[in-house]
Amino acid sequence: MRMSVDLRDLFLYEAFLYYNPLLLVALMIWLWGVNLWVFAQSSVNYAKVFDLAQTHLSHREIWRCATWLTLIVPTSMTAYLYLYSHGEVSLAASQPVLLYAILLMILLSPFDMFYLSSRFYFLRTVWRIILPLQAITFPDFFLADIFTSMSKVFSDLERSVCRMVNRQVATIAWFEADSICGSHSVAIPLVLVFPYLWRFFQCLRQYKDTKEKTCLFNALKYSTAIPVIFLSALKYHVYPDQWVGFYRPLWLISSVVNSLYSFYWDIKRDWDLRPAAS
Repeated sequence: MRMSVDLRDLFLYEAFLYYNPLLLVALMIWLWGVNLWVFAQSSVNYAKVFDLAQTHLSHREIWRCATWLTLIVPTSMTAYLYLYSHGEVSLAASQPVLLYAILLMILLSPFDMFYLSSRFYFLRTVWRIILPLQAITFPDFFLADIFTSMSKVFSDLERSVCRMVNRQVATIAWFEADSICGSHSVAIPLVLVFPYLWRFFQCLRQYKDTKEKTCLFNALKYSTAIPVIFLSALKYHVYPDQWVGFYRPLWLISSVVNSLYSFYWDIKRDWDLRPAAS
C-alpha cells in the first residue's frame, strides 16, 4: 500500500532532517581535504601547527573518507524514501538508525582500522574541548571554533537522535504538538549553546595562563551568543503576543549586538584587517 501525497511530503522533510547533517559533515570533510592540499602546495607545515603525528592523514586520505561518506549517506536516504513510499515502514525506519549506528561504531571503534590514530586524535581533542582543564592548544580552539559554526548540523542531529531514541522514525508522532522531539524541545538550545560555552571557558583558561586581557574580550564575544540562542528558543514556549511584544525585541537586540561584536572581532582581531598606515 502506497502512502498518501500529504504523508509523503512530511516524510520527505523527515528524510532531509536525518540525512542533511551528515551530508554537511561530508562537505566539511571535502573542504578540509582542500585545505590540506593548499597547505601542502604552499609548503605549510600544518602537521606541526596542529601537533599531528607523522602518520597523520593526507588530503588524499581525507578525500577518501569524504568519498565513502558521500556515497553511503545518499544510498541510505534513497533506501529510506523507496521503502517508505512502497509501504515498508519498518524497513524504512531502520535505514537512518542503522546508518547513525554504523558511523558511531566506526568513530568509537578501539580496533586498529579506519585510521585509528586519527580517530583517537579527534576524540582526544573533543575531550579537551569539553573539559578545558589543561593549557589550550591551537587544535583545541580551532576545532571548537568549527563547532560554533555547526549550529544547523547540531540542531538537526539532536532532533534526529531524539526521534530514533523515542522510536518516532517514520511516524507522525514527531509532528504532533506534544512531541518531545519537535522544534520546541528544550534540548535544542542546550545543544547549540555548548560550543559557545566551550570557547568561553577556553578563553578564560587562556587568560589564566597568559594574563592577556584580549582573552577576556574574546570570551565576551562568545558570551553574547548565549542570550541569542535562548531567546530564540523562547518563541516555542511563550504566548505569541508575549513573543512579539517583549521577547522578540530582546532577541533582535541581542542578535545585533552579537553580530556586530563578532564582525568587529573577526575583522580587527582574528583577520587583522586594519587600515594601512599612511
